[in-house]
Amino acid sequence: MRHLPKSEAAFAAALARMPGGVSSPVRANKAVGGVPTFITDAKGPYLFDIDGNRYIDYIGGYGPHLLGHRFEPVEAAVREALGRGWSYGEPSEAETALCAAISDAVPSAEVVRLVSSGTEACMAAIRVARGFTGRDIVVKFDGCYHGHADGLLVAAGSGGLTFGTPDSAGVPSGVAALTRSLPYNDPGALAALFASIPGQIACVIVEPVVGNMGVVPPTADFLSSLRKLTASDGALLVFDEVMTGFRLAAGCAQARLGVTPDLTTFGKVVGGGMPLAAYGGRAEIMRRIAPEGPVYQAGTLSGNGPSVAAGRAALRHLQDHPETYVRLEALGARLQAGLEAAAAEAGVAARCQRVGSMWTMFFCGAPVTDLPSAMRCDHAKFASFYHGLRDRGVLLPPSQFEACFLSAAHTGADIDATIAAAREALRDAR
Repeated sequence: MRHLPKSEAAFAAALARMPGGVSSPVRANKAVGGVPTFITDAKGPYLFDIDGNRYIDYIGGYGPHLLGHRFEPVEAAVREALGRGWSYGEPSEAETALCAAISDAVPSAEVVRLVSSGTEACMAAIRVARGFTGRDIVVKFDGCYHGHADGLLVAAGSGGLTFGTPDSAGVPSGVAALTRSLPYNDPGALAALFASIPGQIACVIVEPVVGNMGVVPPTADFLSSLRKLTASDGALLVFDEVMTGFRLAAGCAQARLGVTPDLTTFGKVVGGGMPLAAYGGRAEIMRRIAPEGPVYQAGTLSGNGPSVAAGRAALRHLQDHPETYVRLEALGARLQAGLEAAAAEAGVAARCQRVGSMWTMFFCGAPVTDLPSAMRCDHAKFASFYHGLRDRGVLLPPSQFEACFLSAAHTGADIDATIAAAREALRDAR
């Protein structure tokens, strides 16, 4: 494991001032050991740390940097917006333009509300689902993460799994009781739940492609079954596309997979890497939100100028350059094949699960289809793999339960260098 003296010193100082020394739990490296990598700069597909190392980056800010760090049109748009002020407390035409761009790309999002984070978007979507249906119970799936709102920290994925505490302290039992968490990729479990409490479920929220227990794609009939079951009971189907939105396709995961939800939450790519998220859906549902309806939701920094400018620039580029997704698919396939070949050469049971530009290396012999199969993977080997790559200039998220992200800024040479580093790291992980 490479010695990073400046990162070690920075982490020691951070521990005295911040819980765990970080602003978000997974960054503390608890799942893989060692100290976090303290970053000074980013450009394109690369991160640079305070010890002077350059890394090929597959964290991608945990998803938003589809076009790479400091993508020039996005950076220029933010700089221009900053020159006109950054938070007005009044509406702007730029907000309308961004919402229109989202609706044009995602027809199911007829009306859109801008917010500041994915957590906020999911929390608000569930509130409007309850307000629209007049029901209280929310259904989610084990291993899926929809932000840290109280009612959603039940069998949570991502950071919650990293620490082995899928239920958070501080969540009242009465709040948690309104959430049911079922196995992912098991439509029969949802059918049984609907049969047991008909007319009581407000919504079913799901990551259409899971990224918060590593990348886990849906089985062929899973999402279509959710669509049929919710529609027949009068519940709403909510797609959490905070991670997948505008990353897996121009029309998001719902276009790629051919299933249309009632509500969608967006984040990450939709804000171009700035603090911005959104939620949208059928007009009759979204018109229930204040000031038009009785469902209250507000935010001081919602729709702030620099974030809206970044989002508009990112979506405009993707609209003008649809070949971006073709290239990302090709790069992803090249990386996946190379990593799996390297594992086979090393005699290591491992598989790279990928959907588009999202991927995860799981150390197991069988496909990962749900939370139990993700938990059965060899997490110690993942930790060894993580450090083996970091020592060789490749940076992954420091947890088995986080997706890795390709960007359009990665080159074929970056992919080849990653595979070469993985070949050496996998020999160490045996």
